[in-house]
Amino acid sequence: MNPATALKDAAVTGLVALALFTPLVGLRTDVSPTGGLYLRQRWSDVAILVGLAFAGRLALLAWRGRRSLPTASTAPGWWEAPLRRLGAVFAPLLLAFAVLMPLSAFSWNLGGGFVIPALTGRYELDLGILVLTYVMLGWGLNIVVGLAGLLDLGYVAFYAVGAYSYALLATTFGWSFWACLPLAGILAAFWGILLGFPVLRLRGDYLAIVTLAFGEIIRIVLVNWVSFTGGPNGISGIPRPTFFGLPFSMSGEPGTFAGFFGIEPDPSHRIVFLYYLILGLALLTNWVTVRLRRQPLGRAWEALREDEIACRALGINITTTKLTAFAIGAMFGGFAGAFFATRQAFISPESFTFIESAIVLAIVVLGGMGSQIGVAVAALVMIGGFELFRDLQEWRMLVFGAAMVAIMVLRPRGLVASRTPTVTLSGRKRAISGELVGQGHG
Repeated sequence: MNPATALKDAAVTGLVALALFTPLVGLRTDVSPTGGLYLRQRWSDVAILVGLAFAGRLALLAWRGRRSLPTASTAPGWWEAPLRRLGAVFAPLLLAFAVLMPLSAFSWNLGGGFVIPALTGRYELDLGILVLTYVMLGWGLNIVVGLAGLLDLGYVAFYAVGAYSYALLATTFGWSFWACLPLAGILAAFWGILLGFPVLRLRGDYLAIVTLAFGEIIRIVLVNWVSFTGGPNGISGIPRPTFFGLPFSMSGEPGTFAGFFGIEPDPSHRIVFLYYLILGLALLTNWVTVRLRRQPLGRAWEALREDEIACRALGINITTTKLTAFAIGAMFGGFAGAFFATRQAFISPESFTFIESAIVLAIVVLGGMGSQIGVAVAALVMIGGFELFRDLQEWRMLVFGAAMVAIMVLRPRGLVASRTPTVTLSGRKRAISGELVGQGHG
């Protein structure tokens, strides 16, 4: 690009940033020590942000211009092979850390009065549970969006169906979590099939609009059907999970978890159990997804994602392929919803808004559609990393948004892009003899 054009484009970007940041950052209403409100001006912060926007846009244009230059080689980048090796090493390390992290929540007495203090507190365990919940949701949506290529903006509806299914069954009939969990997944899968039928002929933006409407329909039903769902007040008093019939109680009686194993009652027992429960559900989701990808059904999903017309020409049943993707993805969303209900012991329609679908979809897109490890890393960065900037108050949203924009610009296919089909043609290409072609050597 011409340098003058690049400077003009960067200047326009700076003016847009100035118009946006002046009311958002430059002017802030604070409480005066003497009482009342006053308008505080922060023009230095605005100048820094405008300068960063100008310099970033100029650097981006220069980088794009450099990439557009013709090159003699189209070989893969030198970083791709080390990145794959790093991912292969990082995955088991991440899993080992996820398994061993809750064990540091307890103080271990080694005898002789020597006690190892707890390294992990309640906050870290709760954050780990939250991250794993979004990892499971991301892996469930990855089946629909990443493997089958069906854009779903209403995935939170299946999350809500699973949560309300468990809450209603547990509070009405007194069933345990283990009995309600498979039922919640089955009911969510049933609603996934109901969503799949109307959208069989839709693709792209039209499919996204219908799925968005489906999610809003479920939320509105939950709000207005007061006699069944509790309406805006939600459902409270949802039973907590038990360790195969042993409740977590501080009494230490023989029928409780602590009394059965003869240990001192600790409130961290239930939190650690919830952590391992959602970890097991997430690993189950990953195992089923990886196994299905290697089956004919998973290959049909990938064929549908790449080209639906060619998929039909090959004789693949599009109806079955789409419905199974919606049903299986919805089932795992229902499992996550049941876990959410038993963890919170209270649910309401405010927990299942469109922003939840947007967050899960952003995790799938940022991690790399079709990549299991990419979704896990993106959930860790978006949910866990967001807590690192909590002390920045209003600045954390700006930092978070800038990071997402940078990822989409530098890695448009996600952090770990993996859209390679599970079955590909390999081997050296054979040259066709010149006698068999019209002209020259094939």
